Amino acid sequence: MTPDDSDVEQPSTTSRRIDLSRMSRRAWVITGLLVLFQIVAFADKAVLGLVSADAMPELGLSATEFGFIGSSFFFLYALVSIVVGFLAAKFPVKWILFVMALAWAVLQFPMLLGGAAAVLLVTRVLLGGAEGPATAMSLTSVHTWFAPRRRALPSNLVAIGSTLGPVIAAPVLAWVITAWGWRWAFGVLGIVGLIWMAAWLILGADGPYREQQKAETDEDSADGADAAADEVTTSAVDAQQPVVVWRAFASLCFLAAVIGGASNFWVQGFLTTWLPQYLGTVIGLSLQEVGTVTTIPWVLGALVLLGLGVLGQRMLARGHNAHRSIAIPFGAAALVAGVCFLLVQLTSGAMSVALLSLAAGCSLAYPMTASAIGYSVGTRQRPIMMATLGGVASLGAVISPSLVGWLMTRAGYVSPPKGVKPSPEMAANMADGVHLAFTITGIILLVGGALCIAFLRPERLGSALQRRYARG
Repeated sequence: MTPDDSDVEQPSTTSRRIDLSRMSRRAWVITGLLVLFQIVAFADKAVLGLVSADAMPELGLSATEFGFIGSSFFFLYALVSIVVGFLAAKFPVKWILFVMALAWAVLQFPMLLGGAAAVLLVTRVLLGGAEGPATAMSLTSVHTWFAPRRRALPSNLVAIGSTLGPVIAAPVLAWVITAWGWRWAFGVLGIVGLIWMAAWLILGADGPYREQQKAETDEDSADGADAAADEVTTSAVDAQQPVVVWRAFASLCFLAAVIGGASNFWVQGFLTTWLPQYLGTVIGLSLQEVGTVTTIPWVLGALVLLGLGVLGQRMLARGHNAHRSIAIPFGAAALVAGVCFLLVQLTSGAMSVALLSLAAGCSLAYPMTASAIGYSVGTRQRPIMMATLGGVASLGAVISPSLVGWLMTRAGYVSPPKGVKPSPEMAANMADGVHLAFTITGIILLVGGALCIAFLRPERLGSALQRRYARG
């Protein structure tokens, strides 16, 4: 056995059969590409907030109208996510990712070429649809390269890409906006998307665990029999028979994942649409300072995901299930985020920025819910579960940008003309509207985190589905 084979589980006959030469090295190359894929996806989301101060007056948009455009990114998110999830059960994930990347790149260029408000709305709707399945397909792809007990860390590394997107994009795009104008922010993202697409065409592939069927050792079978009344063993998760997947969607486990995931999407909708303008108007930062400060929540989110990924990897290796290794850490992070959002409005200045950064950073762990729910079904139905979860949970991001914009308008905020700073009265009105949104956000995170800790038990759901609804 070569050193590179250390990432492949050895005990089962199935694992030995797919123990390919240098597979581990290839697996980490694919993981790296998927991290970059997520970076591009979330940079596409973050760009709208960064151009808001320049785009709103030039396009003649009110806060409510701009919030609606922010929400529009998620209009097709759910539908396309679910459809692509079912397609991924039948077609190679490599080509699904390729088509998605092509759509992302092409849809950026209309705004570079002078698109008006209607063009921005249409392209954001279409772009959101094309990016809806991104996290589910990325996790599906990386899961085909790692055995079940070794998926926590690579899954969270892919998830970290979603936090690094704004980290990298914010300062770079802020510079691009200052030097070349806000429309070039879209153009740069389109060019980067084309570069990634070319790299994936050459290097991308589905891994050997994509085709893994039920073939466990006697030891795994015995362990599964002992746990049959409660849970499917983590090592046997890929060997589960196909089930009536609609039954899984109706479970309390899936509902908990949806609410927990929606709480994270809710925060993402706010961060990518309104955080830059809040920092500039209420806190009083310059565009360059905003570009730097808006990276802090995403950096913290990356650190949270990395830490929880290492923790989950160790716990899975020691025999703990996905509920303890993935769902509970996710829920704990959501609880911390909820408390911090409730406290933000009680502070000011640097302390409010610190609390807001911590709150946002701890609420960027959505992919952990998708990774956890993946343990409830076998290989072929995993993309269906993950993509449907992402699609339904994304409703949180549909609601939050529009709600924040409406609350700001209701509080009396009116966007000033281009080049004119908001008056102290307008800054106070924005603060009133956004702080009320923080209270709502905190409550949603507390509920979502608690539900995931209590009910997101994927192996138990998998066992119940196998006993009652297996079709094999």
